[in-house]
Amino acid sequence: MECVSENENAATPPWRRMVSIGDSFTEGIGDPDENVPGGFRGWADRVAEHFAEQVPDFAYANLAIRGRLIQQIDDEQIEPALALNPDLITLCAGGNDVLRGGDPDKLAGQLDRMVSRLETTGATIVLFAGPDIGDTPVMKLLRGRVAIFNENVRTVARRHGAVVADVWSLRELHRPDMWAEDRLHFSALGHHTIARLVLESLNVSNDLDRDLPAPPVTKPWRQARADDLHWAREHLVPWFGRRIKHVSSGDGVTAKRPLPSPVFGAANGPHDGQPQD
Repeated sequence: MECVSENENAATPPWRRMVSIGDSFTEGIGDPDENVPGGFRGWADRVAEHFAEQVPDFAYANLAIRGRLIQQIDDEQIEPALALNPDLITLCAGGNDVLRGGDPDKLAGQLDRMVSRLETTGATIVLFAGPDIGDTPVMKLLRGRVAIFNENVRTVARRHGAVVADVWSLRELHRPDMWAEDRLHFSALGHHTIARLVLESLNVSNDLDRDLPAPPVTKPWRQARADDLHWAREHLVPWFGRRIKHVSSGDGVTAKRPLPSPVFGAANGPHDGQPQD
């Protein structure tokens, strides 16, 4: 008998047009790749690439822009997303507000209203429970606020029949190599791990590698403290500086994939550099 792989037996995913909405998490910051639009790949690109391997004519738009607060995402991205007629929508919003002291209950109310508008498309909607930041210097003080917001996200999802990708539950993300140097965004490995979570949350079989590298060797105390001081000087202080000046890392940045376009894979052919008809 011929051996058939799990992927060969798996049903083709039902989605044909994916639109991703949000901030730096969805834009893919921390996962640089000069070969993709915007210069950052990220979990959303990785999920779209997986679908493109199986779904002919699969198209993907990413409207996310780094630094965006939930009101900006509501104002700038919801209507354009609706206009693109997606059948799969990913929405992550509110994380930046929580980090800036926003009320997690009020934020959840706004998220609920956003999801209410998006569900008029009939699309499958994926929401996100934020990561556990308990190991992050300074930011760990906001851990309880993030946990409350996550519970509210789950409530919103139940109200609207949305899917929750529970990033908080990913214990792998406590490893330092899952995070970019700024400790605010995920590394390429972190985005890869989250892409696998999203696919699993959608009950989509995937062959993304589960055999991740072993955790790095624990650093001596002095080296760890020196790294903390370097991080604070290079990343934390500038972050607080932007908050004081009321400027954003996303000022002047536009969406990297504003319109649905092909993601080239086995089902869609190779990217030959030529525009599609």
